[in-house]
Order: sequence, then C-alpha cells, then structure tokens
Amino acid sequence: MTATEDVATGLPAATFAEAMSRLVSGLAVITTRQAGGAPCGLLVSSICSYSVAPPSVLVVIDHASRCRESLARCAEFGVHVLGGTQERAARTFASRGADKFADVAWTWDGVVPRLYAAPIYLRCATSAVFDHGDHTVLIGEVGRVEVEDAEPLVCYRRLFDWGLRRGR
Repeated sequence: MTATEDVATGLPAATFAEAMSRLVSGLAVITTRQAGGAPCGLLVSSICSYSVAPPSVLVVIDHASRCRESLARCAEFGVHVLGGTQERAARTFASRGADKFADVAWTWDGVVPRLYAAPIYLRCATSAVFDHGDHTVLIGEVGRVEVEDAEPLVCYRRLFDWGLRRGR
C-alpha cells in the first residue's frame, strides 16, 4: 500500500493506523483488579519506558477497552511483557472474551493479577492518568521487576506471530 496524506487537510484514521502498524512493538498484558474484585486484563502494544528516576512506564489504553475504567481508576497494575512462545496469551487478552483468565495460569500479587508465564513482570503504582483523543494514558511507577531470559513476542502489521531472533 502506498498512500500520501496531507495532515493539514485532515489525516484519515485508516492511513495513520496503517502507518503505525509498521512499527515493530513489543506486546504486554496489563492487569488490575476491577471494583467488584474480579481480575481484568488487556493486550497493549503501546507501552514504553517513561522514566528511569523514578522507574516508570507509560501505557496507552483504547477507550473502547472493557478494562479501561478499571485501569483508569486503579491504584496498582501489572505489566506482563510477553515472550515469543505466548501468542495464545496475546490473542486471549486481545479478544473481547468474558473471562480472559479462565485458561491462563495466574495468581494475585496483592491486588494485582499476576500471570505466571510472562518473562517480564512489572508491578506498578499508578502515578498519572489522562485522556488524549480516543485513548487513556496510564503512567505507573515500577515497584517490582522480575525478568527471565526469553525471546520477545512482537507485533508488526497487526500480526502477533513475529519472534525476534538473535543473530547467531
């Protein structure tokens, strides 16, 4: 696809979305506890390191997500960066399924649902939340980091089955 759009005349959302789909990004499951006590989680590709001092991450959540309200109001949340073998978990948390935790190994880490298999886990305290356009930006200060060596699961052009391979 080749497209040129002039931002000054109004950038079509589809053209912008196509352009952004060509950025390689890591995939993470963001989890928290809902007001009623049940866990909730969703898959995000818009996540990045925000600050080193204090250690913080920035996560972007679509307003259409069923977890958005819980995440916008939570005191703590979990970030589970997925590994190359976790395409199934990515698809589960990207879906609109009712109970995404039914077939996933997890436990409570205080009030944060903790997925067992993710090679990177960050437990975060919410430090800022604001809306921009059709998304909510969530900034969390990292209080716990767990890291295991694993190849990452990455997204490119809306596909979850990309695995980065180290040159040998």
